[in-house]
Amino acid sequence: MGSDQPEAFRLEGRLTVDEVPAVYREHRDWKEKGPPGVVDLSGLQATDSSAVALLLEWLNWARARGKDIRFDNPPEALRTIAGLSQVDKLLGWKKDQ
Repeated sequence: MGSDQPEAFRLEGRLTVDEVPAVYREHRDWKEKGPPGVVDLSGLQATDSSAVALLLEWLNWARARGKDIRFDNPPEALRTIAGLSQVDKLLGWKKDQ
C-alpha cells in the first residue's frame, strides 16, 4: 500500500556559505531525480543567504521534474533573509498581512 505522505529529508546543523557547496554536491543527484517532497529545516542552527539560494535551486529542480517541494519549519533568521530578498512567497513562507 502506498503512502500519501511525501518523502521527507531533514537538514541539521549549519547551512551557511561554508557548508552550502558540500550540501549541494552531496545532493546533486536530486537535479535528475528531483528532490524529496518535504525538506524539514527545524534542525538548522545557523543560516545565511546562501541557504536561501540553495533552497531556491532545489525548488527549481523540483519544478523542472514537475514535482512539488515544501520547506517546513524554517528558522526565523532564514525567514527574515527570504523576506528581505522577497522570495519568501516562492518558498511558501509568506506570512499573512
